[in-house]
Amino acid sequence: MALVREARTFLTELAANNTKPWFDAHKADYEAKLKAPALALLDRLSGPLAEIAGGPVETKLWRPYRDVRFSKDKTPYHTHLHMAWSLSGAGRQSPGFFFGISTDYVTCGAGLMGFDKGVLDDWRASVDRDGAAWQTEIDTLLATGFTLDEPDLKRVPAPYDKAHPHGDLLRRKGLTLWSDLAGDDPEAGLLERFGAVRGLIGRLSALV
Repeated sequence: MALVREARTFLTELAANNTKPWFDAHKADYEAKLKAPALALLDRLSGPLAEIAGGPVETKLWRPYRDVRFSKDKTPYHTHLHMAWSLSGAGRQSPGFFFGISTDYVTCGAGLMGFDKGVLDDWRASVDRDGAAWQTEIDTLLATGFTLDEPDLKRVPAPYDKAHPHGDLLRRKGLTLWSDLAGDDPEAGLLERFGAVRGLIGRLSALV
C-alpha cells in the first residue's frame, strides 16, 4: 500500500517543518499522496467492514489541523494520519474500526474509545453481570496479538466492591483493542485484524 510509505515520508518531513508556510507549499502532496489514497481506502473497505459489523458503516478521515487554542504546543499540524469506520445508526454510540499511520507506528484498532454516561453505566452493569464473557472475548484477542491500554481509573467505581472479580474492566471508561501492522502493504492485515474483532464489535453493538 503506497499510502503507508508516502504518508510516513510526508509526516517525517512535516515533523521537521511543522509550519503553515511549509504545509502550504506541500499541500498538493498531502492531497495527492495522503488524503486521496486514504479516502479510497476508506471506501474500499466499507463493504467488507459492513459485513463484519453486521450493518452499514460511516467513514471519517481526521483533518491534519491541530486545535491549539488550549495547548502549550502550538505546532499547527498533526504528524499522523488517522481514519475510522463506525457503525451507522448503531444506537447511542457507534463502535468503530480505526487505522492510523505515524512516523513511528502503523496500527489498527476496534471498539469504543470512550463510553457516554448512559453507556458507561450499562457497561458497568454488564461487566458486573457477565464479566467472564467480556474477559474471555478480550483474552482471545490479546492471545492473537492485540493490546489493551491500562484502565482509566485507579479504583473500582462505586457501588461495586473494590475486590470485584472483574475490577479491571469496571475501571475502564472505554474499550478499544489495538494491533500493530508490519510492512508497507498492510491492507490484507487490516481485514484479518478487523475480522478477528467481529465478536467484540457485536457485543459492543448490543450494549449501545
